[in-house]
Amino acid sequence: MTRLPTAEDVLAAHALIAPHIVRTPALRSPALDERTGAEVFIKAEPLQRTGSFKLRGATNAILRLAPAARAAGVVAYSSGNHGQAVACAAAALGIPATIVMPRDAPAIKRDSTAAWGADIVQYDRRTEDREAIGAAIAARTGAALIPPYDHPDVIAGQGTLALELVEDARAAGAELDLVFVCTGGGGLTAGCALALEHASPATRLIAVEPEGWDDTGRSLAAGTRLANDGAGSALCDALMAMTPGELTFALNAPRLAGAVAVGESQVLAAMGFALRHLKLAVEPGGAVALAAVLAEALPLDGLAVGVVLSGGNADPGTLARALEVTC
Repeated sequence: MTRLPTAEDVLAAHALIAPHIVRTPALRSPALDERTGAEVFIKAEPLQRTGSFKLRGATNAILRLAPAARAAGVVAYSSGNHGQAVACAAAALGIPATIVMPRDAPAIKRDSTAAWGADIVQYDRRTEDREAIGAAIAARTGAALIPPYDHPDVIAGQGTLALELVEDARAAGAELDLVFVCTGGGGLTAGCALALEHASPATRLIAVEPEGWDDTGRSLAAGTRLANDGAGSALCDALMAMTPGELTFALNAPRLAGAVAVGESQVLAAMGFALRHLKLAVEPGGAVALAAVLAEALPLDGLAVGVVLSGGNADPGTLARALEVTC
């Protein structure tokens, strides 16, 4: 196992990447506060460059490469958001990037990744191994492989958003009781867990997953990493990791306060709520934490609650479906 990152790594990442990312706001919604009985702070990562939190981890990982390693370029495998982030960070530093993407990735994510100048290699997520493809490209070209979640520098970079969320809640006079975070492979969750351990140790962190892709929740209950069967809905494409990461599960297992899963209709309702009340386009995977809050997955009355909206790269057709769902 690669070394586990620490809270100190998150703090170092916060300082290193600050000039390269947007410090996204913590939004408030009177409608959400009234509905939940809570004081809710919404971390709006759809407003991040490339439209998701992934830029944080990608930027931290690439900036920490030695100059010679940077010159050889980078390679990543991703359903879209991590690929866009790596492509963007690489373009900012003038180095080549190759992104391995599934053929069924949303067009908006594929096109946005290509717009940053990256070379795209497509694969079939049902029959081909993206990790093997990425490793082969790295071996052939000498490029540095930047995985989407199971990497200490990626994890540390992702956790910087939780530092900002705690700071913004405190500026408003609140100490966060709970934070709900979208969970796929677990990199964002692990980074947030480390950040909260340092900045707000009394805050409980809840992982939120789509139904059918609840490997983190089931793994926490079993005490060991369990895989998904791959038969769940593809709506939340950004959260379709087959199993928790080795590093991420080692970090999350002792730190998470729990995990909940949400269904398709709840996700679409959360997307519609974000459009109507926050004026934000949120992709399905980025809306699961809000879906859990709206569905009252846990009692929230009287609490200060953080909710991470992790990405906004949704196809127009999916957004249109969301507006048809009553929330």
